[in-house]
Amino acid sequence: MAQASFWSDKVGAQEIVSRYQELKEELMGVGKYDKGPAILTVLAGAGGDDAEDFAAMLVHMYEKYCEGRGWGMLRLHQNQNEQGGYRNITFEIDAKSAYGTLRNESGVHRLVRISPFNANAKRHTAFAMVEVMPKLPDSTGVDLDESDLRVEHSKSSGPGGQNVNKRETAIRLVHEPTGIAVACDSERTQEANHRRALDILRGKLFKQQEDARKKEATGLSVSKTTSIEWGNQIRSYVLHPYKMVKDHRTDVEVRDPEAVLDRGEIDEFIEAEASL
Repeated sequence: MAQASFWSDKVGAQEIVSRYQELKEELMGVGKYDKGPAILTVLAGAGGDDAEDFAAMLVHMYEKYCEGRGWGMLRLHQNQNEQGGYRNITFEIDAKSAYGTLRNESGVHRLVRISPFNANAKRHTAFAMVEVMPKLPDSTGVDLDESDLRVEHSKSSGPGGQNVNKRETAIRLVHEPTGIAVACDSERTQEANHRRALDILRGKLFKQQEDARKKEATGLSVSKTTSIEWGNQIRSYVLHPYKMVKDHRTDVEVRDPEAVLDRGEIDEFIEAEASL
């Protein structure tokens, strides 16, 4: 009987830990779509090749983070340079609470290091923007009239088998009233890419409207754009002359950049951001 009691207590403790983790994830976001999937975009900013390489470093960081949680990431569109860096890249993260967990990663990220692209091995600063949006259902209240869209077609550079570079399956949508442009080239058909591009656009419009509501509610002026450069960063990744990753909103510091950038260990930042 004592042994049975021991195992019963152990199972009960595991259930408590599991439920605690579920509750913590639920509390990390309180918005209507926080428990749903997310769309994550990384865009290179000021810094030339270093900025595009930094964008690739951030993509790797989020891939490792999602991999550690068992979350799937589907690439929807990418614009890659010859060195393997990204001018921009967009993923769908199809996982429960992905948006609520990652939403506060949105903002400008800053990298300081000895540039591998500088022949004189000088220190260089580069910037990249992370955008995290919810993947919204078609029935969402976002005001989207397809007559406001300009649709552009091009040859896909992504997966698609023999139709790649033969048929114009890639889609780019421009929302004329706001100037927001999105693209998708991950699917085999125009119709499928069009649907996914609409998902991205709905998410961007929702995020824009949500940010505007928050700023108006606090009496702040609403800025339409954020420059991806000095003065706007939410987090800095310093690799030289010392090593540290610091979030400027929460003052959380991690003195092991490799753990953050190489292994995707960003839970400490995310949990601190959730309490903002």
